[in-house]
Amino acid sequence: MVVGLGASGMAAVRYLRDQGLQVSVSESRPAEAVSGADRAALQEMGVVWESGGHRNEFFREAELIVPSPGVPLDLPVLRAARERGVVIAGELAIAAGRLNAPVIAVTGSNGKTTVTSLVGHLLRSAGREVFVGGNIGTPVLEYLRGSQEAEAVVLELSSFQLETGGAFRPDIGLLLNLSPDHLDRHGSMEGYAAAKRRIFVNQGEGDTAILGADDPMVMAEPIATGAKVLRFGTGTDCETLVREEGVVLALDRAGCRIEEEYDLRGTALASFINRLNAAAAILAVRVFGCSAGEIRAGLAGYVPPAHRMALVAEIGGVRYVDDSKGTNIGAVTAALASCGDRVILIAGGRNKGSDFSLLAESVTRHVRHLILIGEAASQMAEQLGSLVPLSEAASMEDAVRRAAEVAQAGDTVLLSPACASFDMFSSYAHRGEVFRQAVQGLRSDHYCG
Repeated sequence: MVVGLGASGMAAVRYLRDQGLQVSVSESRPAEAVSGADRAALQEMGVVWESGGHRNEFFREAELIVPSPGVPLDLPVLRAARERGVVIAGELAIAAGRLNAPVIAVTGSNGKTTVTSLVGHLLRSAGREVFVGGNIGTPVLEYLRGSQEAEAVVLELSSFQLETGGAFRPDIGLLLNLSPDHLDRHGSMEGYAAAKRRIFVNQGEGDTAILGADDPMVMAEPIATGAKVLRFGTGTDCETLVREEGVVLALDRAGCRIEEEYDLRGTALASFINRLNAAAAILAVRVFGCSAGEIRAGLAGYVPPAHRMALVAEIGGVRYVDDSKGTNIGAVTAALASCGDRVILIAGGRNKGSDFSLLAESVTRHVRHLILIGEAASQMAEQLGSLVPLSEAASMEDAVRRAAEVAQAGDTVLLSPACASFDMFSSYAHRGEVFRQAVQGLRSDHYCG
């Protein structure tokens, strides 16, 4: 039984059918909300499915249940199945032991997409055949359906995927940082952190665990699996040390001490946030076996993913920055720190269980005007409205117009929402694109004026 018909759910259906298994599907959305292509594929494969909810009687014959990552594990039908002794395993549990190449897996609250894509880019630029996927791009089970020609499998992993990861074990696992996120799913910060730390639970001798040493929560619990532990951050005891101009690597390999400098000035990784991301990625690919020269060549040509501290335009001396991927407290805190102390912050959306009062110090230090949108606007106004001047906007276009009205030369207008996008937009990418279009509209008005 596959639960949920997103990209990973359909990949699971196809993979399990390839193995000759009888597969059924339970989907919470009404049938008309499922794409025609997916409905046709299910019919072609002979898959029986229900839509519009999850019925206990539909689950009674299931011997294995594969929930998609976004499916809450406390659904009544899943609780009842667990009580009957039914195995519940996610896509990582199914993939465990079936991947033919070394696995580099990346998780954390912030930066994991950048680090994952950077690791893949550095490996490719060094001439390796690489698969990059998981929580981004192609689901891992879709990759398993192919010929598995990659020399390295690089996966971005969410806490949802790791919760049901079973025996999944990465050769190199990275935990970048931990800040409040998805608390509506995990119930507490402790539950969320425990899910993230599952990336290391099956590692052993010969594996590598890479930790963001600047984060106290990451370092709060030791890695007790026998894996080799390496660290990146600003501390002098880190194997990759972040400095003003770039990253310094100091690593013991084969009885020798390696010390290397990676200058990031003039690259897309020059900001402090991206220097941290680069430090994690450099350490991972160096452990994998890339040379310093290969890494330096790759760093020079890297282009970060969209909607992560991306400069959209500079109009009248005001910078407009799209950080739509900043969907939690830690991401917004880091984004504000990168923008100085003259920020017009556009935030809001659908709350994921965050306590917005945790932004108080950063808002006080960096923000001179706060513009709020979406469902969480009133809650954010209640917790942050006494700190700085505040406006509420009816739409993204309205928010950008209001920001332009109060902004002065030297300011940064930053979209970093601290919330999910689904109250007003189809995704964080859609939200960032609407922001970009609104800013481009300002540019047209500016030139016309």
